[in-house]
Amino acid sequence: MQTTFVIETNGPGLYEFTGEVLRFVGGTGIETGLVTLFVRHTSCSLLVQENADPDVQRDLQAFFSRLVPRADDPSMGFLVHRLEGPDDMPAHIKAALTQVSLSIPVSHGRPALGTWQGVYLFEHRDRPHRRQVVAHLGG
Repeated sequence: MQTTFVIETNGPGLYEFTGEVLRFVGGTGIETGLVTLFVRHTSCSLLVQENADPDVQRDLQAFFSRLVPRADDPSMGFLVHRLEGPDDMPAHIKAALTQVSLSIPVSHGRPALGTWQGVYLFEHRDRPHRRQVVAHLGG
């Protein structure tokens, strides 16, 4: 069983879509299996991360911004790919360092996430985007 989630972003940050995943899995009638999520873009990524304290999201964003600055930062002078703006190649690097797919076990008809875990799209580009995440559930 498959579906595609469309996630609207407004710039860099973490966009939680745990609720959409819960509704998809819960609506299938499958009690035990594996839900696989795959983002169809090369400048964002997927994370399972804490969803209780928003400081976690702010700190992750700050860390990745320091780890991989924009292409117009002097430390990034080695970058060649600059056609799509100073945020593009750093976004590709951040996506390469994280994940573009997730596999989450399904138990008792629900994703087996921990108490404080949420599913996020991690947007690495500056401008708004419509991101697609394909979900596949196998029993």
